[in-house]
Amino acid sequence: MSQGIITVCYIAATILFILALGGLSNQETARRGNVYGMVGMAIALLATIFGVVTANYEILIGALVIGGTIGLILARRVQMTQMPELVAILHSLVGAAAVMVGFASFMDPEMKFEGVEKIIHEIEIYIGVLIGAVTFSGSVIAFGKLSGRIGGRPLMLPGRHWFNLGLLLAAIWFGREFVIQAETGGGMEPLIIMTVIALVFGIHMVMAIGGADMPVVVSMLNSYSGWAASATGFMLSNDLLIVTGALVGSSGAILSYIMCRAMNRKFLAVIAGGFGTGGGASAGGGGEEQGEVVPLDAGEVAVALQDAREVMIIPGYGMAVAQAQHVVQEITRTLREKGVNVRFGIHPVAGRMPGHMNVLLAEAHVPYDIVFEMEEINEDFPDVDVSVVIGANDIVNPSAQEEPDSPIAGMPVLECWKGKLTVVLKRSMATGYAGVQNPLFFKDNTRMLFGDAKDTLDQVLHSLN
Repeated sequence: MSQGIITVCYIAATILFILALGGLSNQETARRGNVYGMVGMAIALLATIFGVVTANYEILIGALVIGGTIGLILARRVQMTQMPELVAILHSLVGAAAVMVGFASFMDPEMKFEGVEKIIHEIEIYIGVLIGAVTFSGSVIAFGKLSGRIGGRPLMLPGRHWFNLGLLLAAIWFGREFVIQAETGGGMEPLIIMTVIALVFGIHMVMAIGGADMPVVVSMLNSYSGWAASATGFMLSNDLLIVTGALVGSSGAILSYIMCRAMNRKFLAVIAGGFGTGGGASAGGGGEEQGEVVPLDAGEVAVALQDAREVMIIPGYGMAVAQAQHVVQEITRTLREKGVNVRFGIHPVAGRMPGHMNVLLAEAHVPYDIVFEMEEINEDFPDVDVSVVIGANDIVNPSAQEEPDSPIAGMPVLECWKGKLTVVLKRSMATGYAGVQNPLFFKDNTRMLFGDAKDTLDQVLHSLN
C-alpha cells in the first residue's frame, strides 16, 4: 500500500473520529457516533496492518485475535452497572501500552537520531512513559474504587501536597538525568526510577480523591489515556495516533472541566482531594441520623403517583445496581397513558461515570425528550407533585446548600425537597458514596420506600395496573 493511500485512509479515519465525538455528545445521535468511531478504527487498523507493518504478521494477527476475543467476551458479559470500572481498566491498558512502547522505542537499536532530533525523541519517550505510568496506576486504583475492591473514602496522608510536589520535582530531575545519560548510551536507570515515581503518583492521586468525585476521575483518566496515546504516536512517528490521542485527551479534559463547573468544583481541588475530605462539624457532614423517617409501602406510592399531575424521577447508582431501568420505563409509560406528565432529572455526576444514567435510560427506551439535565429542571420542583428518587443520595442532599461545613458544601444538587412530596427508594439508611448523611430523608414532605429498587418498583407497577 502506497504512502499516499495510507495518508488518505488516516485522514478519513480522523474525520470519522471527529464525527464520532460529535455524535456522542447527544443521546439521539450517540448510536450513529459509535458507528462512525468503529468504521474509523477499522479503516485505521487496516491501513496500518497492510501499509505500515512490514514483518511479524503472525505475531500481529495472533495479538489481534486474542485482544478481539477478550473484548468481545467482555462486551457480552459486562453488565451496565460494571461499565464504569470497565472503562477505568481499559484506560489502564492504554497507559500500560504507552509505557511499554516507550521502553521498546528507547531500546530499539534501529532508532538512529542525531543531535537535536535525538534529544527531542528522548523527551518524547520520557513524557510518554511518564503519562502512561500515571494513567496506568491511577486507572487501576479507580477500577478498585468503582468495583468496591477499594473503599471510596479518600486517603489523606500528612503533607500530601508536599509529597506530590516532591514526586513532580523528582520526575523533572530524573528527566534531565535521562536526557544527559542517553547522549552517552545510558539512561535506562533514570527512566526506570521515573516510571516507579509516576506509578506512585498515579496511585496516590486517585487514592486521595473522594467517592463523590469519581465521575470526574473517570473523565480525567480518559483524558490522560488520550495524551498517553498521543505521546505514543510521537514515539512511533504515527500521525493518526497523535491526532486521535489529542482528540481523546482534549475532549476528556473539556468534559472534566464541564463536570467540575457543574459541581461547583475546581479541577485542581478534585486532584488535591475530592468530596468527603473535610471533617465537617455540621450534622449534615456526618453519618448520624437526624430525626425520624416516615416509611410507606408500594401501594401508597402508586396512589400518590396516580393522583399527581407532575412527576419527576431522579435516578442514581442504586437504580443501576438493581437493574431497575426497565421497570422505571414501564411505570413511566403507564403514568403517561393516565395523563401524568413524567420527566427525568439527571445530575451531571449521577452514577459512577459521565452519562451513566442517560445510558441506562436509553437502554430501557425511555424517550429522550423527557430526560433533562439538572440546570434545565431545577427551577420546576415547586410545581412537582411527586419526586421519585431511585437509589440516589449525594446528588439530592440539601447539606450542599444548607450546611457550609459539609464536605459537599457548594455542590449543585437537584432540589427535590422543594416539591410537594419526595419518595426516596433505598435499601437502607446508609450514606451515599461521599459518606455524608442526607437531611432530605428526615424532612416533613419526604417518605421512604425501603428495599431493592427493582422489587419495590415492580410492586408499584403492579398497583398502578
